[in-house]
Amino acid sequence: MTEEHPRFVLLQARDPGDPMARHEQLCFANALSVPAEKIVLHDLLQGPPAHSVAEHYDAILVGGSGDYSVLGGHDFLPAFFDFLANVVIQRSVPTFASCFGFQALVLAGGGEVVHDEERAEVGTYTLTLTEAGAQDPLFSALPNPFQAQLGHKDHAARLPSGMTNLASSESAPFQALRVDGLPIVATQFHPELTREANTERYLRYWEAYGNGDRANDPVLARMADSPDSTALLSRWVQMTLDL
Repeated sequence: MTEEHPRFVLLQARDPGDPMARHEQLCFANALSVPAEKIVLHDLLQGPPAHSVAEHYDAILVGGSGDYSVLGGHDFLPAFFDFLANVVIQRSVPTFASCFGFQALVLAGGGEVVHDEERAEVGTYTLTLTEAGAQDPLFSALPNPFQAQLGHKDHAARLPSGMTNLASSESAPFQALRVDGLPIVATQFHPELTREANTERYLRYWEAYGNGDRANDPVLARMADSPDSTALLSRWVQMTLDL
């Protein structure tokens, strides 16, 4: 690699003017220890990237989605799923997807995602590595169990063949996956978020997730540090891009 830092494209499904687009870019930059300008934003609402994306970037990142769900029937989703299946997976493009990206990758591969508000996870949670996760080159460096930042109401109910589950929680059995044999990893949790960043994100979507009483909000009370899961991103880049 000739550049000092690798170049990433961050796929986002966020409305124009959503401040969390820039917030997410900065969070990934901090977790990856790269300048923010090395992470180029791509608006999925305008369609997926060109199939030649791997020629212009070292790796793809897929972030959250603000007001969009993979189950929402939105017009941009079919082309996005096709891009994940026919470009990312078929061409083995190095990719790290979190939350919305995790769910999209599951659907693109033929798995199942469901909406279940009673099993929503918002805040900091304890996750456990599966047997495969404990043996995975990337995830095996995590303590078991480990803390992670979450914010979702949809979750995977079944992974497709060719994807291996690496972690779970009490509410969601599928919290991380690897596409078998490929440099493609996804997490239901947000390794790009710190405790502080997840608190900012939560307060931004207060109307959708909050209980109306910030002084006694259980999510805010549960927020905790998660340095081990945040370290996943930089370690993935080092292992995947041979830095």
